[in-house]
Amino acid sequence: MGAYAEASDLEDRWRPLSPDEQARAKVLLMDAAEILDAECERCGRDHKTVSAQLKKQVSCYMVRRVMAAGTGADVSQLGVTVGPFSQQQTFANPAANLYVSPDERRLLGIPKRRQRIGSVPSYGGAE
Repeated sequence: MGAYAEASDLEDRWRPLSPDEQARAKVLLMDAAEILDAECERCGRDHKTVSAQLKKQVSCYMVRRVMAAGTGADVSQLGVTVGPFSQQQTFANPAANLYVSPDERRLLGIPKRRQRIGSVPSYGGAE
């Protein structure tokens, strides 16, 4: 199984990559393809029914998030206080995880993950 996108596809959607970044992108794009296939299989969708262009697009988005992590390009919130000096940054993907976002799941036709809730009575047994 190969990747759904090439490093050049990522460059077309983002920015030019150095040779080291191209090598890393190649590995990450292969990982992204595996994750996409696993997500489709998890929900019972055949990954072969998803268009090749869409898989390429989502793979590039996934890898871009990972490669932007820690560079300052992935800051999702910034708070600044002038006196007495405070600054706060929140990173969108601080652990540089490779994942499929909820919007990408929708594009791929993968249903939302449903949360379940349950309860356990905290009192003693019936007498």
